Amino acid sequence: MSSTELPFVPPANVLPKVGAIRVAEGERLRSVELAGVTLSVRSRRPAREGLPPALYVHGLGGSSQNWSALMPLLDDIVDSEALDLPGFGDSPPPDDGDYSVTGHARAVIRYLDATGRGPVHLFGNSLGGAVTTRVAAVRPDLVRTLTLVSPALPEIRVQRSAVPTGLLAVPGVALLFTRLTRGWTAEQRVRGVMALCYGDPGRVTPEGFRNAVQEMERRLRLPYFWDAMARSARGIVNAYTLGGQQGLWRQAERVLAPTLLVYGGRDQLVGFRMAQRAARAFRDSRLVTLPDAGHVAMMEYPETVALAFRELLEDAGELAERRARRADARADRAADEEHTDESMGG
Repeated sequence: MSSTELPFVPPANVLPKVGAIRVAEGERLRSVELAGVTLSVRSRRPAREGLPPALYVHGLGGSSQNWSALMPLLDDIVDSEALDLPGFGDSPPPDDGDYSVTGHARAVIRYLDATGRGPVHLFGNSLGGAVTTRVAAVRPDLVRTLTLVSPALPEIRVQRSAVPTGLLAVPGVALLFTRLTRGWTAEQRVRGVMALCYGDPGRVTPEGFRNAVQEMERRLRLPYFWDAMARSARGIVNAYTLGGQQGLWRQAERVLAPTLLVYGGRDQLVGFRMAQRAARAFRDSRLVTLPDAGHVAMMEYPETVALAFRELLEDAGELAERRARRADARADRAADEEHTDESMGG
């Protein structure tokens, strides 16, 4: 594809500011500069120091906000961070314009290497599921467990409802779509997205809908919004065509980390029928199917996803080990206090 097929996007250091991004109570947002990319990272303060780190990666058109409902439910067992992939959320486009699955995976790896947080409990949804699968396959040292919510892994027969999203990958379609939908309000766009991504859009609260509309208005003012969408969609399609060791299903087979798979029965973007294939591909996997969920189960049913993740840790022995260490620490403190009391009494 030539560089003239999509609008020119100015370098990140001259992009205009289009308004503050939403930060929920208990969250903080910071910018991390890395080689060739700047990432916006959303985090929460854990319930206590020393908890193992977790990193969350969103899907196409999403942002770190997609994990805001799930993260507080895990505050007591992990130290949570969610990043905005390059060109999404509050992260500017990558310097090299690479929106491929490999390019996004490289950004995640670069962040983990730079911060030294690995190995992490790694979460991915949709595009983020493909990205984190690649990360887990090529850098097993960085991944403690892998949780995939409706991961965008290759399908032979794509659902008709997913075709319009895939068409964004075709050169010129994103530009045509922006022209055809120029008169659409942010509210209309959000209703369309929710109808596509949620099993039951009625589960969205009025406040949640208002926040989504405000975020859509902000994104539409970004000069690179459609460029990032189109190139990332093209990255997914290209990843689907790769064979050999670079194929996503082959890489799924190479993942060593215990893996939790979450699929929604009403998902219009990732076929529910792919759940069993995924369960066979990941060597150490647990499958949770939610009949009423759509494409973003962590937003629709965060409590259920949180419970499934806790069970993953239980099965992996992590929670039992952690409880044993806490019990040992309490016993040591009690012994120290008893010794101090005896010394003072003597």
